[in-house]
Amino acid sequence: MRVGPSQDEIRRQNLGALLRHVHVHGATSRAELTTALGLNRSTIGALTADLAGAGLVSEGTPKETGRAGRPSLVVRPESARVYAYAYSIEVDRLRAARVGLGGEVLDRRDLDRPRDLDAGETVPMLAGALKQMRERVPPESICVGAGVAVCGMVRKADGLVRLGPTTGWVDEPIGAALAVELGVELPVTVGNVADVAAFAEHARGVAAGCDNVIYLYGDVGVGAGIIAGGRRLTGHGGYGGEVGHMVVVRDGTPCECGSRGCWETQIGEYGLLRAAGRSDARGRDALLAVFDAADRGDARAQTAVRHAGDWLGFGVANLVNIFNPEMVIFGGTMRDLYLAAAAQVRSRLNETGLPACLEHVRLRTPKLGDDAALIGAAELAFERLLADPLDAA
Repeated sequence: MRVGPSQDEIRRQNLGALLRHVHVHGATSRAELTTALGLNRSTIGALTADLAGAGLVSEGTPKETGRAGRPSLVVRPESARVYAYAYSIEVDRLRAARVGLGGEVLDRRDLDRPRDLDAGETVPMLAGALKQMRERVPPESICVGAGVAVCGMVRKADGLVRLGPTTGWVDEPIGAALAVELGVELPVTVGNVADVAAFAEHARGVAAGCDNVIYLYGDVGVGAGIIAGGRRLTGHGGYGGEVGHMVVVRDGTPCECGSRGCWETQIGEYGLLRAAGRSDARGRDALLAVFDAADRGDARAQTAVRHAGDWLGFGVANLVNIFNPEMVIFGGTMRDLYLAAAAQVRSRLNETGLPACLEHVRLRTPKLGDDAALIGAAELAFERLLADPLDAA
């Protein structure tokens, strides 16, 4: 016979729920917390006092409300004091940030990344960026850990990068290596860049309030972060969302993954540049140049963009038919392609998608922009704190 949760367990759950609400929604009055969490006023007061005592939140009077009576105290996350480090390892750049509780980016560093840079060379660069940011951290601050977003297949159990086709990494323990390089006992959590960007947009971006979301991310390759029923859908080992490797052309163009005819060979960087007659170019700037040339009337660029847009709509229609999302978000280079070829994307989606699945789906670009990956990586690090605030603080 199962014993119910103890009073201590209930208290910890409530502390986590309150801190998570303030972390996601920002400054919130006690009265609003009472309604949102379904707890009485005295319980909210006690929980807030515990979190304030741990230095995680602060309380203060609100700005002038214009209402009679004593105003309800406002609970705010201690964004400047409680933070996580976040990293995004992308094909052409490395980004690092210090992100405060509540999602505020407090400091950042951007570094160019040569495409042939291996993991052993990448980790010291990330550690160097952290050391620079650490010099500006106020005394008595609390670091809860670090999160890393990486383009590739990441094993959920330990953060091992099993395969990064666009970086050339195979079985790289990037999280463990970074923890050693930092020389501190910080938990380091690793996730796929599309997955963590979806996490961020669902928590505090354009998909806030949507329980079924697909975040389509493009760099050289293409991946997806999937939110189903309000939860991240990562698969058994953590490798879910590799939609760029759906085979759409039998015996088609060779893909970096070793297969042929993958979706990303049609809509990814290499395929689009090849179609535009610019196979020697590379990088996001090269893609933007193709879109600009198409806008200016370059016939070959226009054909390449229409071709890629049609394939983008084809693949999105399949994903919409399978997952029935409320929203599809286009991030990274997929944002640029979608904006350049929206007519082709929508036309193919409407032609191929099932009417019932198309009824409520919305196509959007990220509210958080390129910061979605960084903020999502920070969210990975904050999860431990939000699950048990007093134990992790």
